Amino acid sequence: MTDDQTVQLVASAMMLVLVGSSLLSRRLPLGQTARMIAAWVLIFAAVLIGYSYRFELRSVAQRVTGDLLGDRGQTVGDTLRVPMAEDGHFWVRASVNGTELRFLIDSGATVTALSAAAATQAGINVDESGMPVSLNTANGTIQARRARIARLTVGPIASRDVAAVVSPAFGRTNVLGMNFLSSLESWRVERETLILQPRGVTSGSI
Repeated sequence: MTDDQTVQLVASAMMLVLVGSSLLSRRLPLGQTARMIAAWVLIFAAVLIGYSYRFELRSVAQRVTGDLLGDRGQTVGDTLRVPMAEDGHFWVRASVNGTELRFLIDSGATVTALSAAAATQAGINVDESGMPVSLNTANGTIQARRARIARLTVGPIASRDVAAVVSPAFGRTNVLGMNFLSSLESWRVERETLILQPRGVTSGSI
């Protein structure tokens, strides 16, 4: 037990003693006094546990908030505002041929990328003919296959016939790359918010 936790425990114990003394001095029936003391013990225990695990609880709350709100961004007029996630990246929910998928927006990626599972889920036709595409990633060079996304929708932004690559090496991560960002009227980061301004329905190629 750390010194900080010891101080918390002693302070909680002292508070319980004060509450117990106050209840006993009121000369309430024994059963009622016991119930009130038990209730205060539970309250202090909950507060102590909450404080002890405050960082873990904050992380969980941020993850839930991100899943419910942050990943979808906020549409303001014609723009989409995407808040920075706890990991320092920008994540967004997008519709791929009507299937909702989670994407990392990465200006360092040349082209939009889909995991093999996501491509299957969204009914993407992967081009298995010809030579695969070699991509340099943080984990080294990987092989991917070309594909086209018939319709990609991110908030108010709608694109058609979007070029993409598909590979099992992407794991569970899907990426919106520069071919998506360059199709926009503009994109910029203000403080911890990524602002995407659409140009309209667009198409692109690798």
